[in-house]
Amino acid sequence: MSSASPTGPIGPVVGMIGAGQLARMTQQAAIALGVELRVLADSPGDSAARVIADVRLGDYRDLADLRDLAKGCDAVTFDHEHVPTEHIAALAEDGVAVHPGARALVHAQDKAVMRERLTAIGAPCPAWRRVSTTAEVAEFAAENGWPVVLKAVRGGYDGRGVWVCRSAEEAAEVVASGVPLLAEAFVPFERELAVLVARSPHGQGVSYPVVETVQKDGICVEVLAPAPGLDPERAAVAQGVALKIATELGVTGLLAVEMFETSSGLVVNELAMRPHNSGHWTIDGARTSQFEQHLRAVLDLPLGSPALTAPVVVMANLLGGEDPDVFSRYEHVMAHDPGIKVHFYGKDVRPGRKIGHVTAIGTDLDEVRARARHAAAYLADGVYT
Repeated sequence: MSSASPTGPIGPVVGMIGAGQLARMTQQAAIALGVELRVLADSPGDSAARVIADVRLGDYRDLADLRDLAKGCDAVTFDHEHVPTEHIAALAEDGVAVHPGARALVHAQDKAVMRERLTAIGAPCPAWRRVSTTAEVAEFAAENGWPVVLKAVRGGYDGRGVWVCRSAEEAAEVVASGVPLLAEAFVPFERELAVLVARSPHGQGVSYPVVETVQKDGICVEVLAPAPGLDPERAAVAQGVALKIATELGVTGLLAVEMFETSSGLVVNELAMRPHNSGHWTIDGARTSQFEQHLRAVLDLPLGSPALTAPVVVMANLLGGEDPDVFSRYEHVMAHDPGIKVHFYGKDVRPGRKIGHVTAIGTDLDEVRARARHAAAYLADGVYT
């Protein structure tokens, strides 16, 4: 099914596989750039399908549906990383400009492949090993200590597919699930950082400032840009590591590199090859949002400035609370703080579900952080923290 405009596209057409909030926010950037965005949605109720004219309904696991989406597109990219690798390769063989390509994206799909490649290029990684039995986990723990972090090789996000095991008994429960696993040494980190970089097909690359991400129950709840108190030399190292990974893996488009900061340096945790939650602050806090940057990159256009629009930017994720009537509290937040920016994702409200984010900018970290937190808390539950 399609609701494509009968007049045809005016500018380049980018097809995005998936129609979640990332595609929805990409549409905002596409409008300003004169880019026609087409999405492959599971249903008309998907976040992006509610606001984009050219919607194809289909299954991202079905190659025929992917080929239908790709017809007439100048580039095809992703709202998520779950598309079968062989289908991405098939689109490329059809002559479709897919960004990132299958050889790159597999490193964000398969954690074991990622670790093998990152280790080979000298990126800082924790000790790790593929495991399939409790005995293998125990052997790994004997060498690296408990706790051991077990991760599903494929799938998993927002803390899903990750288990911190403090004993062989806990590991046995995870192993019994039958999920392909890898074991990683537990990293005693001081905080979590993220570096967002973009790379175009002809090799231009840019890096956004390093940010600090704050996690709760495996979900990112807050992003501080730039990461407060981060040594400039360490920040430069983090950006250099991220750009090196993008180059070595052949990434085209955005790459988010999640890192642990430890007392002795940096350790790479995860990769994502698409717009990322750690970069939502860029809509209001950077000269070029991550969504515009991704479109520029996949179309091989000159990349935009990643510079901050203010000394301090704080993004707080908006999680659903018990009262679903979020909009009844919207006007109070706007009146209380006219400088707050609220972004809703067009999703039904459920407790704990990401339904949007708020951004505050300014010069004082404590003040800006408090504003963002207050707005998110009031929208969620009707109370200020």
